Amino acid sequence: MINSHIVLLGYMGCGKTTISSKLETILNLPSIDLDQFIENELKMSISQIFNTKGQIEFRKIENRYLKILLNKKTKSIISLGGGTPCYHNNMDFILECSKNVFFIKTSAEVLSFRLFKEKSKRPIIKSISSISELKDFISKHLFERMIFYSQAHHIIDDNDKGADSVCKKIVSKLI
Repeated sequence: MINSHIVLLGYMGCGKTTISSKLETILNLPSIDLDQFIENELKMSISQIFNTKGQIEFRKIENRYLKILLNKKTKSIISLGGGTPCYHNNMDFILECSKNVFFIKTSAEVLSFRLFKEKSKRPIIKSISSISELKDFISKHLFERMIFYSQAHHIIDDNDKGADSVCKKIVSKLI
């Protein structure tokens, strides 16, 4: 029996949404993507929110909806945005609400290849023009965010092993 929400965190492109969806089937728990939840609630894409309200306001909105999801009684699988744990004491709140927090650790090299194809959909990287520039950007971000990501209860090394492999590792560690 799973006694708390399962929270997936990691850099954008690490596969949180895909993994969450697969875990939903395996564990028969609802899966909620925080970014999609925000988009549905506000009837705007994350890019539109960034463009019209700015990053600071987006992080406030994100914090509010994170708290709503983590305070729900029904246990679920929650996949976070890459920056979610890094703002507004979110990581402390996440760790307080869940005993099943997983960091999907993926290298900057793997992430840069995954993300370069879809950078137009990602507000913080859409202006980057080359894979090497993107890899440098991601490496810097990962370094800055690692202090938050590494607080997760479990670190699952992905590096292109695939969502099924990551799901098996997560299921084996659930409390």
